[in-house]
Amino acid sequence: MNRTISAGPNPRIVIDSVGGDLSVVGWEGEDILIKGDEDEIRLNQSGDLVTVSSADDLSLRIPRNAQLRVDHVGGDMSLRGVFGSIELANVGGDLSVRDVGTIAIDNIQSDFSLRGARGNLAVKNVAGDASVRDVEGHVSLSVGDDLVLRNVMNGNISANVGEDVMLYLAPDAGQAVSVTAGDDILLVMAPQSNATVSMSADEIEIDWPGVENVEDQTAYVLTVGNGSASVSLNAGSDIRVTSESGAGESADEHGNFAGMMFDWSSFGDQLNERISRRVEEASRRAEEASRRAAQQAERAARRAEARVRGRAKVGRWNWNVEPGSFPPPPPPPQRDPVSEEERVAILKMLAEKKITADEADALLAALEGGS
Repeated sequence: MNRTISAGPNPRIVIDSVGGDLSVVGWEGEDILIKGDEDEIRLNQSGDLVTVSSADDLSLRIPRNAQLRVDHVGGDMSLRGVFGSIELANVGGDLSVRDVGTIAIDNIQSDFSLRGARGNLAVKNVAGDASVRDVEGHVSLSVGDDLVLRNVMNGNISANVGEDVMLYLAPDAGQAVSVTAGDDILLVMAPQSNATVSMSADEIEIDWPGVENVEDQTAYVLTVGNGSASVSLNAGSDIRVTSESGAGESADEHGNFAGMMFDWSSFGDQLNERISRRVEEASRRAEEASRRAAQQAERAARRAEARVRGRAKVGRWNWNVEPGSFPPPPPPPQRDPVSEEERVAILKMLAEKKITADEADALLAALEGGS
């Protein structure tokens, strides 16, 4: 199914439930393009409010300034290019977000990637790993496994992470950062930063120009520049602070950071391609089912016609039609009841206007042995 509807330049779109994967892309114009299995999609529109759900995969193209709310996605989700307010309640698989406005998320049951948000980001729960970068606003995160966070501008940061954190900062004056990790934290700050960094961990390592590292320290306050930004780090294991921009590339040497450099660059395209393949397969199956139904209807029609012809016993030598010239007719033979397949085939022909209602009645009567 490919269906296009219009709800204005700033529609409100509510996706109640998607049983499979969901792809949403913002585009220019006022049209909403809906792609999926027609038999699985439910769609309602009231003015600028559009409500849609699908028991299977779903792909949408929507105006860039649309407001979007998604209540449930059973599989993976990809979202990009939407700058209206966004609310996501539950994503059962991975979530990839690119180039959006303000976004609020309740629950992601697997991994999460975001790159480019022109507003605040709030995520109540990520069960797996998270990679977040290029946010112009406040960031609030709760992550079950690992977190990579970089380039947050014009906003504060609050993160509670179950395992490791890799944090890249160029803190703004007055910015407040608070990060708690169950395991290790690696903080990479720009050399000209102005921040006061308060740390608590089993072991703290400082790799900063002009700062002498002290062995076996578990609490430390580092002031760089004028100290105008406030950074609070609490780790269940180790903390390392460095000005080396490439420290993340060898971060596994200093903690449990191996594998944290997630590559999500092609996730959205892969998901779109996967949904397109599934929709095409569903369309192919529907066409095949329609073809089989047409063949069954044709066979049923031929059988019905043969039965009708079989009852008209006009013999070659029996042309006497005077009254009383025919012997009494034998009792009608017992016929097999009409099959459900034949009945459905005839009703389908009627629905498709290939036969009239009278012709359908005649075919059904003939199949059932009627007159």
